[in-house]
Amino acid sequence: MAVVLSRMIPHLHLRLSALQFLQFFIWGSWFVTAGTYLQQTLGFSGLEVGMVYGTTAIAATISPFLLGVVADRFLSVEKLLGMLHLVGGVLLFTLAKLQTFEVFYPVMLVYVLCYLPTFSLSNSLCFHHIEDTKRDFPRVRVWGTISWILAGLLIGWLDVENQALPFKIAAVCSVLQGLYAFTLPATPPQERQENLLQSLRGPDMQALFRDQSLIVMIAAIAMICIPSAYYYSFVNSFLNEQGVVNAAGKMGLGQITEIIFMLSLPWFFRKLRLKTILFIGLLSWGLRYGCFIIGLHYGSELWYLIGLLFHGGAYIFSMLSAQIYLDTRVPKHLRSTGQGFYSLLTLGIGVFIGSYIAGQSVTSHTLGPKVHDWAQIWWFPCWFGIAVAILFWLTFKGKQRA
Repeated sequence: MAVVLSRMIPHLHLRLSALQFLQFFIWGSWFVTAGTYLQQTLGFSGLEVGMVYGTTAIAATISPFLLGVVADRFLSVEKLLGMLHLVGGVLLFTLAKLQTFEVFYPVMLVYVLCYLPTFSLSNSLCFHHIEDTKRDFPRVRVWGTISWILAGLLIGWLDVENQALPFKIAAVCSVLQGLYAFTLPATPPQERQENLLQSLRGPDMQALFRDQSLIVMIAAIAMICIPSAYYYSFVNSFLNEQGVVNAAGKMGLGQITEIIFMLSLPWFFRKLRLKTILFIGLLSWGLRYGCFIIGLHYGSELWYLIGLLFHGGAYIFSMLSAQIYLDTRVPKHLRSTGQGFYSLLTLGIGVFIGSYIAGQSVTSHTLGPKVHDWAQIWWFPCWFGIAVAILFWLTFKGKQRA
């Protein structure tokens, strides 16, 4: 039996790595470049683009409740994962054919309601079948980041950032992922638990709400989602407007630094205080846009690339470090509730507000077809990110080590 298991485990890890690879290739194929396509080709306003990206926030708010109703009852994880991706593939093909905001927006909303739950489903499937998650899951999950980088390089190499083809590529991958999911090992649904609202009203969670440092940290991450929304929604449009060649591929520099900071995070935890790590991450979101402003002033693409390199530190030191800190503060039996609450405030409310503000800002500073006053657009997320970092530094009094 031991010999059989030793032969199966590497094979299983390869299958789970392929799952993560396709999961993020779907997302990376269209998410970064959609803003360019919607603005330059379909003529959507900045506000409309912001609303399209804001659908992810709506889905992040609603999907945990919908998923809890379905996934905790009759369907196994791999079957639900496969069904959602197959439906998602059809919706992506449909999105590639739509031309107007009034039709595009509701179809996109339905799509992200199908897609976002697949993140937690794919992770749950991996956790269920990996024996040592701390050791082995990062080796599996890193293929998701690699695929995101490769998707950006592919779209940039094909030079189709302002076309519907990225949606079609994502659609094909979604169908493949859906079919592939049905071949994965059987994974039973999780045991039924209280829903998020019921858990939040419990005495243990109420006690955590009185933890000032925890509330400060979550509030800071929720606010930093506002400048982060500018990045995901409009940086690709900005780079293309400035004539940057293979903009989607060069945005992959941010994911490369993300891998570096992800792998080195344990070392930083040993060397730096948690407060310092979170502060650097929050500050990096603002400094990124400062680099863009400097690049515009001097007409230098180098500063744009430096700004992109800030992504790894910004995301890993703020978002991921905050999740790790939250995991240490919340009782073990409430970790899912704590992470759900964190996602609700950040990926839900924070991203929704950020997408709306970013879209409104781009609309207000539109000078003509495919022409925007980007320096004015970047000033707000720059100073807002810096202000959030400073306020966090002055008010966070939590434990000094994760």
